[in-house]
Amino acid sequence: MQGFGSSLLGNTLGQLGGPISNVLAPNSSAPGATIQINGTIIVQKTSLVGLDVVNPGASVIDNTADILGQKVNLQLVSVEADPVTKRGKRSQEVSVQNWFLAFDGITVGDITYNISFTVDKAFGVPGAFIIRNNHVNEFYLKSVSLTFPDQSTINFICNSWVYNVSKYTSDRIFFSNRYYLPSNTPQGLLTLRQQELINMQGDGTGERQEWDRIYDYATYNDLGFPDLSKDLSRPILGGSNEMPYPRRCRTGRKPSAADPNSESSMPIVVDIYIPRDERFSVVKNSDFLGDGLKAIVHILIPAIKSFFHLNNNQFDSFKDVKDLYDRGIDLTGFLPISLPQAEQPFFLSPFELINELTDTTGGDPSLLRYPVPQVIAKDEFAWITDEEFARQVLAGLNPLTIRSLKVFPPTSVLDPATYGPQTSAIAASHLGPQLEGLTLQQALDQDKLFIVDYHDLYLLYLTKINAQSGTKTYASRTIFFLTAEGTLKPVAIELTLPPSNSTSASSLSRVFTPPLSGSKDWLWELAKVHIASSDCVYHQLVSHWLTTHAVIEPFIIATHRQLSALHPVNIFLLPHFKNTMAINSLARKLLINAGGVIESTFATGRYSMEFSLAAYRESWRFDQQGLTGDLIARGIAVPDPSAKYGLRLLIADYPFAVDGLDIWDATEKCVQDYVDIYYKDDAAVLADPELQLWWSEAINVGHADKKAEQWWPQASTKSDLVGILTTIIWIASAHHAAVNFGQYAYAGYMPNRPSITRRLIPEEGSQEQAELLQNPEKFLLSSVNGRIHAAIELSTIELLSTHAKEEEYLGQRISNWTDNKDAVGAISAFSERLAQIEQLISERNSDPSLKNRSGPAGVPYTLLFPSSKPGLTGAGIPNSISI
Repeated sequence: MQGFGSSLLGNTLGQLGGPISNVLAPNSSAPGATIQINGTIIVQKTSLVGLDVVNPGASVIDNTADILGQKVNLQLVSVEADPVTKRGKRSQEVSVQNWFLAFDGITVGDITYNISFTVDKAFGVPGAFIIRNNHVNEFYLKSVSLTFPDQSTINFICNSWVYNVSKYTSDRIFFSNRYYLPSNTPQGLLTLRQQELINMQGDGTGERQEWDRIYDYATYNDLGFPDLSKDLSRPILGGSNEMPYPRRCRTGRKPSAADPNSESSMPIVVDIYIPRDERFSVVKNSDFLGDGLKAIVHILIPAIKSFFHLNNNQFDSFKDVKDLYDRGIDLTGFLPISLPQAEQPFFLSPFELINELTDTTGGDPSLLRYPVPQVIAKDEFAWITDEEFARQVLAGLNPLTIRSLKVFPPTSVLDPATYGPQTSAIAASHLGPQLEGLTLQQALDQDKLFIVDYHDLYLLYLTKINAQSGTKTYASRTIFFLTAEGTLKPVAIELTLPPSNSTSASSLSRVFTPPLSGSKDWLWELAKVHIASSDCVYHQLVSHWLTTHAVIEPFIIATHRQLSALHPVNIFLLPHFKNTMAINSLARKLLINAGGVIESTFATGRYSMEFSLAAYRESWRFDQQGLTGDLIARGIAVPDPSAKYGLRLLIADYPFAVDGLDIWDATEKCVQDYVDIYYKDDAAVLADPELQLWWSEAINVGHADKKAEQWWPQASTKSDLVGILTTIIWIASAHHAAVNFGQYAYAGYMPNRPSITRRLIPEEGSQEQAELLQNPEKFLLSSVNGRIHAAIELSTIELLSTHAKEEEYLGQRISNWTDNKDAVGAISAFSERLAQIEQLISERNSDPSLKNRSGPAGVPYTLLFPSSKPGLTGAGIPNSISI
């Protein structure tokens, strides 16, 4: 090892330290009485007996350099300005001692170093420190804590990677956990505050490197691979009124040779740039997500495809589907590696996911097993009932699309010359027998009719979608009736095809109604399957990806660019942004890219992201992304001063809305309490230049294609700010939890949520109808995902539905995040309120009169239950879109 270290040292000493740029001289005032400030520094180093796992020589290099005097140095900066320099007073630089003696064996963990500063008594209170890493390799700085002679303390919450000084054009600065609006920032910190914002903004040029800390915007011009194949090119999302889209983080990669408007494709082994602090933490469990997705895409999916290409890819019965859980998939000979976990080197992390999914404990590491999804755990066939089909619209994976039906018949806004008749084919006669004695007009007047309408959005792309191999789907409308029991009943389904040379206007739409006799009608069952498939696609691309992952990224970028790390709104929002850019970059590389998991397994295929773009263009608006704005816009709730929270729900037992309003109200109260601490009146909000620039940039740059819309709220009053922050937190926490962590529970059983339909519904008297009647199960399953697609989806959504061990849930904050006792109290009160809401949700789920809480399948509604254990729980609201 000594020889190894020596050779590394000889090759790398030239990289160490060098002249420190922008070194700030210590306070030059005459020395007087001094005091000693003692501190502790907590860092994390990925080590194996002192050696970095990724680069085994890294620790040798750093330890050798440290011995030779190339240290990690810290310098305190006072909140008091030096009268000569007009900047914060500086202490002498102090080096971290005994770097090479501190390591934590073979695991990732915290390493604590002690450090002491001697400063003049007139130095003042430290408000920041500068750190200079003269080692070649970076380390993760968690925190610094300073203790004064009177035993008072100041904490610095860092949570940042610190690279060699040569990687930065100016010093690395960290501020204490005492936050200030621009107007009351101590003079000693003003220059540093401004410099840090400049550092985060960059100049908009050049290709970003892993050590850069620059946040900037770009369009989604990196989803295709035009240099590999014309068929793999994809349109640019964002940048025009016709193709609007939220912005993502700019990488600055060179243009594609085949399409200069697109970014060049990224090699599989290289990560897409995001600022290093946005990546998953060094804790192994977080890295597991990234490695798991890579393992699914590059190892597990090829093995699954190879296995089923040699075996039968078609499900013939529901028992065949159930065998995925009961018997598993034997991938012997198809996996490139099959080692039990205990025998596998822990640093081969891409294979950990394979071992997690396969049956290593049973002695057969190539047997791919899946847990039984909740939707079939208690009753194998409850999912197919009309009652459960309707209940999932209110309490399932996508409870965000049902609307009150105010006008009958429903109509389209599309051009009839291109897309067919504007008026729905559903007639009053279809509904009449199912309205519990009410006339159609009475049902409308009494707010008894509701609709899930995917007609217009699907028709925009349906010709292209159905031209793809193996896909046959419809545009759709589904009407529901609210029964006297408070449950929904599906009463009509309309399935529509676009006009073509071979179809007449009268045959474009077919209407299906449930059998009145109680007998099984397989045409009706097939119609429900098509609706479930349309909803599955809409859920993943719009309710999930677009309205959480995609729309939140511009707010993250704007926060780091325009709100200083000293700004109280920055630190308040930070937990709600954790890991989001990391999972979004992985999605662009593995899930939503050309040929990725989404395109390969969803009916929309290569048009998937365009489909989400159309939804953003036609219907997304910020003022309807908060829960109350959403419910009112969908006509599901109406303002009522006498009702709880001032809103009356038209469906009283609407679990998503009922639980959601509790969460929304508690979040809004917490935000109000926090805003009140720092902004004493409306004028203070309007006078905050960082806040105003933040909100302006989020709209005009981050969501530039919608900047002219009149519905954007103004950040001119405290009420405005409370609404904006509550909405952002809701999107990142509760909204995302509601549409993400139930994926395996409901979509884990493919027939309940097929992502593809492969056959149209048979026409009366056709050979296909005879085939359906002869073997209904086989025909139904021939119409949806085969085994390959089902297994790929199961593997992916099991990972995406799983909580990490280090997850931080709504109402939780790291310790010492602020020194403001009122702010700590606001979060504590929020946490207590969330605990009370958990009790309320448990009581509701135990109330037999609330039939929509669990339904025929017996799946209690826990998706908005605030806390959770790690794993596949179907509960828990993380602070952020962390998966």
